[in-house]
Amino acid sequence: MTTTQKTKITVQVTVNAPLEKVWNYFTEPKHIIHWNNASADWHTTKSENDLQPGGSFTSRMEAKDGSMGFDFGGVYQEVEKHSYYTYILSDERQVKVTFKEVPDGVEVVEVFDAEMENSVELQKKGWQAILENFKTYTESEAKMVRLHFEILIKKPSAEVYTTMLQKPTYEEWTEAFSPGSTYIGTWEEGSKILFVSQGEEGNQNGMVSKVAKNEENKHVDIEHLGVLKEGVEVLEGKAVDSWKGAHEKYTFEANGEATKLLVDTDSTLEYEEFFNEAWPKALNKLKEICEGNG
Repeated sequence: MTTTQKTKITVQVTVNAPLEKVWNYFTEPKHIIHWNNASADWHTTKSENDLQPGGSFTSRMEAKDGSMGFDFGGVYQEVEKHSYYTYILSDERQVKVTFKEVPDGVEVVEVFDAEMENSVELQKKGWQAILENFKTYTESEAKMVRLHFEILIKKPSAEVYTTMLQKPTYEEWTEAFSPGSTYIGTWEEGSKILFVSQGEEGNQNGMVSKVAKNEENKHVDIEHLGVLKEGVEVLEGKAVDSWKGAHEKYTFEANGEATKLLVDTDSTLEYEEFFNEAWPKALNKLKEICEGNG
């Protein structure tokens, strides 16, 4: 009787950051979705992680053009916080990730069983690219996190969609973010739209964005391009870099005669606490408006 020895592949990177930060950024879904891709034309749209022995994780990886996607996941075997963890992938391959403090920061090493479909070289290149993205993200000053909110509204999806986006009611529920909140433009897919609040002396401040996707009554995806400062669109520069490319997504899921509204939005760390307070208030106001209409 013979057994086939699985090929082990090792990739590693040294991250110039404290151990706790490296561990958190590597394991928390709100960070994973920002670095977990091997090339610029792919991204992770959703991540869940139950980091404990027997817990599972999954990341939804998709091509940005929507042509393909897959779920990458497994089950944890061992977890030693700030030191290492092991897991088994859905195809039974084993992976070990270790974290070690070194003079230049923290060395992150991944050792995993190779799969048979692609060459060892190609697999190593892909996993290494993801690690390099992680290093860049963790060491960067500008950080984005993905926040998730949801609410059940006892109205059909078409009504929730319309109430959320039409200007009079939009201005009502977005008061939770800023007095005088409104938008300039349309919700037509591909169009530019300005999200505006009134500053001192009537100056308009806010975001310059585009409607990346709009499936009526189903899904809206907004991509932020820059900022609006005192009525002037600013699309380049340091003030823009932390928001450029951020997304705000609304998903309308039918739930019987009701609608489950899901919001997934990117935020800088600076505004994370603000949005965690403001979004629930805004969604409750939207629910109140919807359910109060008829």
